[in-house]
Amino acid sequence: MPPEVGPDVDAAFGELLRAGENDARLRSALAACALDSPAMISLLRRAVPIRFLEIVSATLPFSDDARVLAAVVLNPRVPRHLALRLVPTLFWRDLADVAAGPRVAGAVRVRAEGVLQERVTELRVGEKVTLGKIATPAVLTILLADPDAKVIRACLQNPRLREEDLVTAVRQDAAPRALLEGAPESWRWRESYAVRLALVLQPRTPLGVSLGQISSLLPADLLRVADTPGLRPLVQITAQRMAAREPA
Repeated sequence: MPPEVGPDVDAAFGELLRAGENDARLRSALAACALDSPAMISLLRRAVPIRFLEIVSATLPFSDDARVLAAVVLNPRVPRHLALRLVPTLFWRDLADVAAGPRVAGAVRVRAEGVLQERVTELRVGEKVTLGKIATPAVLTILLADPDAKVIRACLQNPRLREEDLVTAVRQDAAPRALLEGAPESWRWRESYAVRLALVLQPRTPLGVSLGQISSLLPADLLRVADTPGLRPLVQITAQRMAAREPA
């Protein structure tokens, strides 16, 4: 839950508005308000002066608090150079929020995604499950290669997962079994023709999964499956027979 907004936050915000962009007055207001981290985060959700964002991010104890720095980065008024400098100091959960933030500058979102991609392998399974449900497409690309079925299920539920990205993940040479089994079981993706075709054309797809998708393929794609090198003979024979039964 977000921190509660109290009278101290309201009073501090009033002082900041009166200080404007005056450096000395802003520093004085910061020293006088004596807000703790949750209250500062609430304050930073408001349209505070731009110079105040710079001062807070360089003033202890807030400069050592990743949660406060995340609030600075997420403030719509934050200068891009400051946000880019602070991004690498954030926790993974805050990086995900920055990457998905609709009011965050494009360059900052991209930077947050890049840092998060580098850290994915360091996360625990439970953290990756949580991230899988909220991640942006660039980060989902990394998570869809995870061998853990719980992580894959979380990714498949993510509303930001695009069909083309899932198809690309299924086509990878090292596509995990958890993905190849999880995609056709997903309520969201089991009716996707592109995903079904990609599963059948993937040599690593378990035999039962491949055979379960063939009956939904169009004649032209059945012939394509029959002629694709590397697929299991039974998959190719089944596709060839079904194509032969289709009316010309």
